[in-house]
This record gives sequence, structure tokens and C-alpha cells, in this order.
Amino acid sequence: MKAVLWGFLGVRKESGLKEDVASLSFVHIIIAGVLGALIFMSILIVIVKLVVSH
Repeated sequence: MKAVLWGFLGVRKESGLKEDVASLSFVHIIIAGVLGALIFMSILIVIVKLVVSH
């Protein structure tokens, strides 16, 4: 999950990227990316609902 969060931010050293590629499977990255996107969208929806309701 940590590698995907760094990917969302776009800040990652090349050495860290190489470590992630060596230790993670493609399926894990996809699952973590989808979960991260769902959590991010849920947070945005909650914020919008709070702003609109006031």
C-alpha cells in the first residue's frame, strides 16, 4: 500500500521504485491502487456533501 500511495503522490526515488518492483506482484499493485482510488473518491464525496449541506 505504501508504494501505491507514493505513486499517487508522484514522489518516489528511483532506488525505492526498484525495490518495489522487485518485491511486489502486479496483482497486489492493482488491488492496492483500486482500494486507494476508492478511499480517495469516498473522502472527496464526504467533503462535498459536508460543504453542500451547509
